[in-house]
Amino acid sequence: MAEEPSGQLLIVDDDPKLLQFLLEELSQDGIVCQGANCGAEALLLLRQQRFDLVVLDWNLPDFNGIEICRRLRSSGDTTPVLMLTAHHDLEDRVQALDLGADDYITKPFELPELHARVRAQLRRSRYANPDAFAEPLTLGDLQLDLMSRKVQQGERELALSQREFDLLAFLVKHHGEVQARQHILDSVWGAPFVGDPNTLDVYMGYLRRKLEGPDRPRLLHTVRGVGFMARLPQP
Repeated sequence: MAEEPSGQLLIVDDDPKLLQFLLEELSQDGIVCQGANCGAEALLLLRQQRFDLVVLDWNLPDFNGIEICRRLRSSGDTTPVLMLTAHHDLEDRVQALDLGADDYITKPFELPELHARVRAQLRRSRYANPDAFAEPLTLGDLQLDLMSRKVQQGERELALSQREFDLLAFLVKHHGEVQARQHILDSVWGAPFVGDPNTLDVYMGYLRRKLEGPDRPRLLHTVRGVGFMARLPQP
C-alpha cells in the first residue's frame, strides 16, 4: 500500500470513551491527533492553531456540528470537516454539506471506512496546501516545521499564535527578498485584505519581541516606504 499522508487532526466528541478510542485508533496511521469534548473548545483550538482535518461529532453539549461548520466557514476558516452523525435523514446530511462539511460518515461506522475517509481528506488537504507538507523552513538557527507548526530558535521553542506563525513562515520562505506591505497582507491575511493596514506593524512587533533580543540576531527588517524582509545580519 502506498504511504498515506500524515497531518494534524482535531477530533471533537463529547463521549470521553469514544474520543479516547478515536484518538488512539487514528494515531495508528501516523497522524498527530488532538481531542476536544465540546464545540467551544474545538472553536478555540481552531483559532489558535491550524489543523488539516476536523473529525466532528454532530451532537455536542453546546453547539451541534452544523453550527460549528457555519461558524468556521463564516469566519473564513476552510479546514476540512468530516462529520460523524447518527442522522440518516437525507435532508440533514444535505444541510451539513451545504453549510460547510466536506464529508460525513453515519454511526455506527466500520473502522476501515473511517480510516479511509480520513486518509482521503488528508490527501485532498495535501493537494490543496502542499506547503503544509514541505520541508522545514530555516534561517540561521531558526527553524519552522510547517506540518506541526512548531518554531525552534537554537535550543528554545517559540510559542506563536496562528497568525504570527503564518507571517513568520511567509517572510522566512522569501528571506532575502523585500516584500511589499500589501503583498504581505494579501498573502497572510487573505486577498483582498480588508481591515487596518497597521495590523501588519502590530504583528511584526509581536514577532520581534519573541525572536530578537540582546543576545540574538536581528532577523526581521523594515524597508522604509516598501515593506519588510527576513534575512540574516550582514557580516
